[in-house]
Amino acid sequence: MKTLDILVYGLLLIGGLNWGLVGVFNFDLVAAIFTDMSALARVVYTIVGLAAIYDLILLKAIWKRWDVHYRTPAHA
Repeated sequence: MKTLDILVYGLLLIGGLNWGLVGVFNFDLVAAIFTDMSALARVVYTIVGLAAIYDLILLKAIWKRWDVHYRTPAHA
C-alpha cells in the first residue's frame, strides 16, 4: 500500500503543479503534452482526480501506515 501512497502523492504533485501553471501562466502542461482534451489528456485528468479522492477518503489510514501523528496546536 505504501507504493500506492507514493504514486498517489506524485500524481497529486503533478496535478497541483499543473493547476499552478494554469493559474499563474494560463498554461496547461497536460494539454500541451497530450493535445487539448484528447482522450489521453482526459485519462490523465481522471487519474489525478481519482488520486485526490483516494487521498481524501483514506487520509487517516495513510497517516497510520506512514506513522504520521498530527498534533493540534496547544491552546494558550
